[in-house]
Amino acid sequence: VQLQASGGGSVQPGGFLRLSCAAPGFSLDRYAIGWFRQAPGKEREAVACIDASDDKTFYADTVKGRFTISRDNTDNSLHLHMNSLKPEDTAVYYCATAPLGATWFLRDVYDYWGQGTLVTVSS
Repeated sequence: VQLQASGGGSVQPGGFLRLSCAAPGFSLDRYAIGWFRQAPGKEREAVACIDASDDKTFYADTVKGRFTISRDNTDNSLHLHMNSLKPEDTAVYYCATAPLGATWFLRDVYDYWGQGTLVTVSS
């Protein structure tokens, strides 16, 4: 599975970005899809996940209420809507696939990773 993450950019605090994850030739409704992020000098951390088995969503406490993960079955893509962005959200964001029902926040359960897209939040 080759994942393509896109949509990163530079925004001011309080701004909005929508990240996208695509998997040409593969059906994302067979996986749990997660978003992770890695800031400079920090560990890669789980941000959000959607499990295609029941479309249940999961969020890290640091983004809950600000970020929304969703699937678009019309074009086999996944999105991360990021509102009220903060400087501490600055990181490279990655999408990744895991088996359905996997423990979403564990990095090791994810099999395939996209290349990452950079989000910078700064005034």
